[in-house]
Amino acid sequence: MTQVEFPPNTPPEQKKPEMAVAHTSHQEAWKWQDYFTFNIDHKVIGIQYLVTAFVFYLIGGLMAMAIRVELATPDADWLDPNLYNAFMTNHGTIMIFLWIVPSAIGGFGNFLVPLMIGARDMAFPKLNAIAFWLNPPAGALILGSFIFGGSQSGWTAYPPLSLVTAPIAQTMWILAIVLVGTSSILGSLNFVITILMMKVPSMKWDQLPLFCWAILATSVLALVSTPVLAAGLILLLFDLNFGTSFFKPDAGGNVVIYQHLFWFYSHPAVYLMILPIFGIMSEVIPVHARKPIFGYKAIAYSSLAICVVGLFVWVHHMFTSGTPGWMRMFFTISTLIVAVPTGVKIFGWVATLWGGKIRFTSAMLFAIGLLSMFVMGGLSGVTMGTAPFDVHVHDTYYVVAHFHYVLFGGSVFGIYAGIYHWFPKMTGRMLNETWGRIHFFLTLIGTNLTFLPMHELGLQGMPRRVAMYDPQFIDLNQICTFGSFVLGISVIPFTINIIQSWLKGRPAGDNPWQALTLEWTTSSPPAIENWEVLPVVTHGPYDYGNGHVTELQPSTTSEANA
Repeated sequence: MTQVEFPPNTPPEQKKPEMAVAHTSHQEAWKWQDYFTFNIDHKVIGIQYLVTAFVFYLIGGLMAMAIRVELATPDADWLDPNLYNAFMTNHGTIMIFLWIVPSAIGGFGNFLVPLMIGARDMAFPKLNAIAFWLNPPAGALILGSFIFGGSQSGWTAYPPLSLVTAPIAQTMWILAIVLVGTSSILGSLNFVITILMMKVPSMKWDQLPLFCWAILATSVLALVSTPVLAAGLILLLFDLNFGTSFFKPDAGGNVVIYQHLFWFYSHPAVYLMILPIFGIMSEVIPVHARKPIFGYKAIAYSSLAICVVGLFVWVHHMFTSGTPGWMRMFFTISTLIVAVPTGVKIFGWVATLWGGKIRFTSAMLFAIGLLSMFVMGGLSGVTMGTAPFDVHVHDTYYVVAHFHYVLFGGSVFGIYAGIYHWFPKMTGRMLNETWGRIHFFLTLIGTNLTFLPMHELGLQGMPRRVAMYDPQFIDLNQICTFGSFVLGISVIPFTINIIQSWLKGRPAGDNPWQALTLEWTTSSPPAIENWEVLPVVTHGPYDYGNGHVTELQPSTTSEANA
């Protein structure tokens, strides 16, 4: 068990045995109804983010399955074309803005960051709650837009298409994204100040958990890039409703300027979705491999490198938009460079696994699955970063395959790994490992069946975002549709596992994984203010085998593997 030392002036009567692991009374815990209120506790807000985001994940997933049913045949014979376009647009929007970003940053970030740095809460608790409560209205606007036909211009909302299709629905869509962006800005400001100003004085910067490094880099990136998207969308809103012509080509507007504004945010948005997941990977792998993380400083600094270089790669989305040759060359080089710090992380994780005493828990299975999925997505991303190849596969299913291997095989696998890893801390209950393994293998099979054939579809020239296609592509599309149903079914054991375990799962204890980061020194679930006496950090967060606990106690091992 990770121990907590007390400052020299701590009175002897306060050095109780239970406080040596930073306990507070379980009576000081929130009731279930508190999770439906404007609560300023960072842990409550984190769970609110996760649960709300998962609901939108189910909605976005149902839209995806409807799209795949339509694509099982070459003709538009199941969904109305306008409804197909609306599903396609809002599936992407919901999955990015209401599932991955809120889960990875808002959910895990809010729950874990104060606990990991020894703080009682975030720097601005009320601002934190406001940031969350901007998300449900945004989701309601997107779903409500279907009353008016739904936004049908794709999740990129390129003008002039976005200016001529379903104007009321498009306006609601824009307002929803502005709300989500505002939430992201408020949350990111909170994270930066919390990490920089509120970590316990005894924690050195080279003892800061890698998840916190990832959240810090993500927050800085969001603060720089999100206002640019908000500006572009507000200008689009004015064009749509108030007669301006910023992006109307027939009135002197410039549609390419919108693309620059959109992608200046939306490529860094990929890192907003994946950097927190990288942080989760850096926490899960050393714990379940029982080894110190390989290359701590390299992994930490690579997050900051991605934050900086990631701001200079957006134009590779616009190689077919009349981009001059010199610009193509510059952004090809920058796109290839940004792969280097990502490769540093992957090398560090693989080296950590090498020779480790690996426990194949559900969390570890999803972490290893993420490694394979993200490497495949990263390799296809490198190919598209080169202008000649990108021009060839632009707007084909090759792009869809790459995007989903990175974001589903990467971000969603990482979210699952994080849930299986920290669920015992959040609820005090263990998840069932049998259900977890079923969930993992169904997800792994479904992901590859759905998205692997799309590479070949793209190379053969099948365009994305269309419901009707050449009959020569039917076989591969039917494989993809079958895979999407496997992927949909995979959510069922996960949902059953979450509900059953939360209600009557096996008690987890305070530190079932025998981890060394500070969040595991609190009770499970943590009490309202985390600690009665703030901890003093005496060792690094990944010092397994360096005189600290390296093996699970027998009783804990049986619980974790049950």
